Amino acid sequence: MKIKIIFIITLLLLPISLSADTFTFKATRMSGSRALGRETTILIGNAEVRSDSLLLRADRIEIQGKDNQFIECIGNVWGHEEDKNILFNADRLRYDRKQKIANLEGNSSLEDRQNRIVTRARFIEYNDKSENAVFQISVRLFKDDMVCRSEYAVYNRLDKLLDLSGFPVVFKKDDEFSADKIRVDLDTDDVIMEGSISGTIMN
Repeated sequence: MKIKIIFIITLLLLPISLSADTFTFKATRMSGSRALGRETTILIGNAEVRSDSLLLRADRIEIQGKDNQFIECIGNVWGHEEDKNILFNADRLRYDRKQKIANLEGNSSLEDRQNRIVTRARFIEYNDKSENAVFQISVRLFKDDMVCRSEYAVYNRLDKLLDLSGFPVVFKKDDEFSADKIRVDLDTDDVIMEGSISGTIMN
């Protein structure tokens, strides 16, 4: 009971808005400092933060900066952008509430359920304003019966375009395509290739 009382009192003392953005959080344990220029809140154990339509959960969450601008999630990170129905998983995630940019590290994945796409990589940067995502190192994208593989990729969610580079390969059922650069139209599944093109098509 004492822990709950301390948590509620501390929560009421924290600024919980950034412009029109709502901001709430909860955890098993909490500590922090509100010293000017060093504002920090640490949430440990079943930590959860909601920033407008983005819900984040992790073993540990650190909230920093004026108006709680920066959020860092560590360990078993799970996130859901509810308006666009995008799911995140990562070992570590950093989120800028003002710029609305999320950086994922480690075993990271982004699932765009609206467009039926799942992407995995070691590093992912997702810009919620532009709806663009950048994937780096061991990139894998899955959509229906198509698999895309590369070391670097840019996903334009609005135009449903995927640009692959760094030894890109696309598998469509039993067909295989490779080139220096590959663009995939994720709406039509058309593949456009540039430079050192090769492929195998099964009849």
